[in-house]
Amino acid sequence: MKTVTVGDIVERFRFEVLVGENELHRPLKHSKVRRPGLEFMGKFDFITTEYVQILGTNEINYLHTLSDEDCKMRIGNIVTYDPPCIIITSNQEEPLGLRQYCTEEHIPVLRTKDSMSELIAKLDAYVIKAMAQEIAIHGVCVNVSGIGILLRGKSGVGKSETAHTLIGRGHRLVADDIVVLKKLSPQTLLGSHDEKNKEFLALRSIGLLNVVRLYGRAAFQEETRIALDIELTEWQENALNNELELDQKYKYYMDVPIPHIQIQLQPGRDVAGLIEAAANNWYLQQQGYSAAEEFMKRLESEFEEESKK
Repeated sequence: MKTVTVGDIVERFRFEVLVGENELHRPLKHSKVRRPGLEFMGKFDFITTEYVQILGTNEINYLHTLSDEDCKMRIGNIVTYDPPCIIITSNQEEPLGLRQYCTEEHIPVLRTKDSMSELIAKLDAYVIKAMAQEIAIHGVCVNVSGIGILLRGKSGVGKSETAHTLIGRGHRLVADDIVVLKKLSPQTLLGSHDEKNKEFLALRSIGLLNVVRLYGRAAFQEETRIALDIELTEWQENALNNELELDQKYKYYMDVPIPHIQIQLQPGRDVAGLIEAAANNWYLQQQGYSAAEEFMKRLESEFEEESKK
């Protein structure tokens, strides 16, 4: 897991630093943030330590209803659970005692103009992605009609050339040669570039292309959720190339299952067209439709009618 510091989120979201300018090296240990409502009410049975704590309008208003002594006590209780930082939303004034306790415990206090809901949404999304487990693999990542596809195969099999054809048909390149995969959840895999290969596509005999300079901004996408794993392989004469597969095959990356398809190559085959068909078929399956299942039902229906004769 990658390390994200308080300084990283300050730089990313331009937070105002009220306390702890020298403590921005503190690491975030959880990918989610919390708001200490129950703790301010004196309920500590379910408190979790070392989470970023967010003080929204409700929390600040509640603290202002307390006496100075009670307000300081509630703030002190939260600080003892060692949050990496405390963030005040909506440009509110910090409650009594916060600056003192956080200075003593070396905890940064940040402030933002964002509302509670805005801050939690974008901060959670950023931290989850930044801290996600990741691997780098050899392949090409493209977005076809909004569907993220990972193209794999031996070197020289034609992955980059296929991606170039897809770009010409209005689809988008995400990464060529090295694809960075991030595990956002047990079911979600994100594909991206490694910064060095951003916007670049390498074609044999042609060289390195910058797809944005050549084809415009619409030819490139920073990242995409991986929906399909497609392996390009050499044509096998004796293989059953028109088999009817009802059981989906999967490829696993960091234990995340991704539907797997193998496309065999042969001169004259429209590989880009097959990938478009695979993407559209995957989309229909997500809507609950399976062409293979419908075909089998038709066969069964015909068989039943024949057996009645």
